[in-house]
Amino acid sequence: MATDKKAYPLRISAQVLDAMQQWSNDELRSLNAQIEYVLREALRKAGRLKPGSGQAGPHSPRNGKTT
Repeated sequence: MATDKKAYPLRISAQVLDAMQQWSNDELRSLNAQIEYVLREALRKAGRLKPGSGQAGPHSPRNGKTT
């Protein structure tokens, strides 16, 4: 199954980037996967992500916690 991913340059403060990097390290994800996971969760919680458009695997919680 091929995924349709697009590259997007992101401007982000150093403080937020450092926090995301630490969080991604804690979750054993790449920084990119962590940012995508956080965005996907925010979209899901806001009701802006179509049902079934979420991906399992590297985007699912690694530590067993659900938010």
